[in-house]
Amino acid sequence: MDFGANVARLPERPLRVLQITDSHLGSDSDETLLGINTEQSLRDVLTAVNEKQDASQPFDLIVATGDISNDGKRPSYQRFVNIVREYLPGMPLAWLDGNHDDPEGMRVKGVPQPLSQIVGIGDWRIILLSSRVPFEERGELPESEIHRLEKLLSIRGDSPTLIMMHHQPVPVGSAWIDQYKVANSDRFFNIIDQHPNVKGVVWGHVHQDFYMRRGELELFATPSTCVQFKPRNDDFAVDTSMPGYRVFELHDNGRINTYVNRVEGFCYVVDLSSGGY
Repeated sequence: MDFGANVARLPERPLRVLQITDSHLGSDSDETLLGINTEQSLRDVLTAVNEKQDASQPFDLIVATGDISNDGKRPSYQRFVNIVREYLPGMPLAWLDGNHDDPEGMRVKGVPQPLSQIVGIGDWRIILLSSRVPFEERGELPESEIHRLEKLLSIRGDSPTLIMMHHQPVPVGSAWIDQYKVANSDRFFNIIDQHPNVKGVVWGHVHQDFYMRRGELELFATPSTCVQFKPRNDDFAVDTSMPGYRVFELHDNGRINTYVNRVEGFCYVVDLSSGGY
């Protein structure tokens, strides 16, 4: 079976994965979301990545977990790739689609196709799933992704595995966005529960930092590179937290270390009165 991309790693250190998510780029540099210029905030996040990164510990992989574009048009995806390459040249990049994305638009040079990806890094596997439902906000794993997940997990069952998608498979405590979580998450977890080598599940979509444990399984959401949503709020509300990103350090024994960093030293004018986006 084709396991997709295999990424070289440096020996004797944890694997390092950079997650960026929900950039909402437009086809030109003037695109804004709730008052924030999304290209500028992405550039600010990538500047923070470079400022805080130890040059002796480069990233083995960059993963963008959906809503890369705000308009679903091909120029916005090419701009995203170009910007990431400008700040982090030479680092492997993978992505998956969110509810604002168009898989056809994502067919640009320099990135593997957004669907049906699995990335092998050292002993680890990273499975990228599509939870996008065309023309809808909600998430759901289609039958093709369910079957692909089952097949992949049945092979190399001792390899520590991280699963990444766009929509949240569990409620994050904000009713307005939890209505759009992965609709068939029970089926997803029924599969995961049979495979203790799955160590973590990661998503974007919620524009906020989130962590919980489900038994031995760790669950993570990551801040957007632009607008942040107020945590634990039943109605839509914009937060004043800064844009950010997440770093994963994946150890050979299956242990996950992770942390979120945010942009510092910038002032964004955010439309706090908005009733939605």
